[in-house]
Amino acid sequence: MIRILIADDHDIVRCGLRRLIEAQADWKVVAEAGDGKEALSKAVETKPDVAVLDYSMPLINGVETTRQMRARLPNTEVLIFSVHDCEVRIQDCLRAGARGYVLKSDVERELIGAIELLAAHKPFFTPRASELLLDRVLRQCPNPSLSPLSDREQLLVRLIADGQTHKEIGNRLNVSVSLVEAVRAKLMRKLGLSSSAGIVLYAVRSGLVEP
Repeated sequence: MIRILIADDHDIVRCGLRRLIEAQADWKVVAEAGDGKEALSKAVETKPDVAVLDYSMPLINGVETTRQMRARLPNTEVLIFSVHDCEVRIQDCLRAGARGYVLKSDVERELIGAIELLAAHKPFFTPRASELLLDRVLRQCPNPSLSPLSDREQLLVRLIADGQTHKEIGNRLNVSVSLVEAVRAKLMRKLGLSSSAGIVLYAVRSGLVEP
């Protein structure tokens, strides 16, 4: 069973989220909250697998709620949903410990898949959020090559093929672990790969690393 907490200051939004969630077999909303302070209290009490938090909540906003929740409950994954597709806001949520970001306009289409991945401790970002995050990384490379991957993307492939962990890669590139995971997933889709072994093989065949 996947146990979920939902937090939003609008009753009608919480009702809609509950309806979507509880339509899934073996999923249960274990708590609801109308502000960040209540969300923290109920999360500590119920220890959900996934907390779905509105970015703009009263008393304590979604970012600070995420930070405190992850500190107290490291096994609870946080999914932020917001009306904003702002890169800075997404980055703030990632730094606070969120592993997923869904736009409110995409909730009905993306919420179930997002919760499934977070419950398995994997990141999830809607396509628009993923594009913003990937663009941030790619902007650090001023002269993208004509190959399928930019110089920055090739660097990420080399680091993965060299066996570096997501944390080590994040430290080297000065980005969060969640962003590394999101970009890695984007690259795998772009290259049509399904595993880390595939990345290594691609790196060898492309001459990015020595065999």
